[in-house]
Amino acid sequence: MVPALARLFKETPLLRSKDIEKAGFTRIELSRLVAAGEIRRVRRGLYCRPDYHLNEHGDLAIVATRIPEALICLLSALRYHKLTTQAPAEIWIAIDRKARAPRFEYPSLKVVRFGQQALTYGVETKMVDSVMIRITTIEKTIADCFKYRNKIGLDVALEALRDAVQKRLLDRDELWRCAKIDRVANVIRPYLEVLV
Repeated sequence: MVPALARLFKETPLLRSKDIEKAGFTRIELSRLVAAGEIRRVRRGLYCRPDYHLNEHGDLAIVATRIPEALICLLSALRYHKLTTQAPAEIWIAIDRKARAPRFEYPSLKVVRFGQQALTYGVETKMVDSVMIRITTIEKTIADCFKYRNKIGLDVALEALRDAVQKRLLDRDELWRCAKIDRVANVIRPYLEVLV
């Protein structure tokens, strides 16, 4: 592999074509590298080393690489935190209310819009396949599930709340703060009182 490209792949296993072009490679050289087997095309505009394999949350890494400002949330965050039996077909992301919705063919996205406070509170960064992803915390994810219960189903929100309580992963005070930000405190209260 070309040394300049090897250095780039040391920093992150997934590179966008525009990142490779910024390093001085042309699109023709990029095509030749793929044809020679020195790099592999994962998706349109996304490349990796030939020996790289995605883990179970690899699609989250792909989304984070292509849309760095995206916040992984709702069903995708529940899946990451192992609080659901659901296997969502799409990656659920939150973006700013005024942001333009991203479009690409794979992985398919389900986009929800959050206000500024909901987009920044209860967010943590995690490493997935050596890529930093922004994802909602367990408490924020549960509060969001209650807020979007008409889209994902109340049963999913209740399952997540029940699992988090049983596994002792839930900080009740933090859940309460997140519920207030999402304006669902009155919705969560009766369920929380029964479970805790």
